[in-house]
Amino acid sequence: MKVGIIATGWIAEKAAQTLNGLSDIEAFAVGSRQQDTADAFARKMGIPKAYGSYSELIADPDVNLVYVATPHSHHFDVTRQALMAGKACLVEKAFMANARQTKEIIDLAHQRKVFLAEAIWTRYQPAVGIIRGLLDQNRIGTPKLITATLGYSMGDKPRIMRPDLCGGALLDLGIYALNFMRMFNDAIILAIDGNCVKSTTGMDLTNTITAVLDNGVVANLQSSAQCVGDNIGVIAGTEGNIIVDNINNPQTITVNGPDRTFVETIHVPQQITGYEYQFIACKKAIEEGLLEPREMPHAETLYIMQLMDGLRSKWNVRYPMDDIY
Repeated sequence: MKVGIIATGWIAEKAAQTLNGLSDIEAFAVGSRQQDTADAFARKMGIPKAYGSYSELIADPDVNLVYVATPHSHHFDVTRQALMAGKACLVEKAFMANARQTKEIIDLAHQRKVFLAEAIWTRYQPAVGIIRGLLDQNRIGTPKLITATLGYSMGDKPRIMRPDLCGGALLDLGIYALNFMRMFNDAIILAIDGNCVKSTTGMDLTNTITAVLDNGVVANLQSSAQCVGDNIGVIAGTEGNIIVDNINNPQTITVNGPDRTFVETIHVPQQITGYEYQFIACKKAIEEGLLEPREMPHAETLYIMQLMDGLRSKWNVRYPMDDIY
C-alpha cells in the first residue's frame, strides 16, 4: 500500500518514520503547500515523490491511501477533496473541527463508497485487546470507576492558543481520555459535564470531565496543555484495578487484586512508534472492501466529536468554523 502524506509537521514525520519500518506499506509521497518544503521532507524521510500542493498528491494515481496530518482546523477541505477523487483517507485526530463537519465527511465517504478512518492511534494498538481481555476474564470484578489524565506543558503554541486552528486541550489531548473511557466501557452516558480554565484567546487550556454511565460506572477525565501530567489511566473494579501507564501510548498494563495487591504487569509488544497499527488496520480493511476500520467505526468517531461539541458549548469555547453552517 502506497501512502501519500499531507503536510510536513512532526506528526507527518513520525508517520513517515513508522512507514519506513514496515515492509508492505510505503511512505510513497508527501504533499505540502510549498514545493521546497515537500522536497526537504522527502529527502529527510526517504520518500520517492514530493508535491508542492495537496491537490497534486491527491491526483497521483499510485497513491492508495491519503494520510491527512494537517492541524484539525484544516482536515475538512483536504479530506473532502480526497474523497471526491476516490482516495481512501486516514485522517489525524481530532477528525474534524466539529460534529457537523464530521457527519458531512462520513456521509460523503459512504455516498462515494470510499474508505475513511480516524487516526486516533490508541484505538488500534495491541493494548486495547489486552485490556478488553482482562475485563472479559473478570480479572477486576465489576468496573465502577474510570480515571484518565493526559497533560503536556506546551507553552503558547499556536495550535493550542488560536481559535482558527481549533486550539485548546480538548481536541488535542482530552480526546485521548474520552477514547480511553469509550474503548473499555461504551455504556450509554446518562450525564456528562465538566469545567475548564481558558486562555486569553478563549481556548480551554486545562479541563476536567465527569461522565455517569448507565451501567453504574463513573468516569473522571482530565487533560491539560499547561502541565506535565501523569498520563495514567485506571479502570477500578469491585475486585481490583487495571493501571495503564500512558493512555497516549500504553507500554505497561498492571493488574492489581483486592486491597491493591499486585498481580502482574503485562508489557505490550515491541513497536516501531505505535503508529504502525493504524496503517496496518487501514490496509487490512481496504483489502476486505470495508469503508471503515473495525477498530474505530465511523459512528464512534462521530459520537466522540458530538461529546466534545457538547463540552465546548458548555465552556463557550468556539472556533470560527462552528459558525459556517
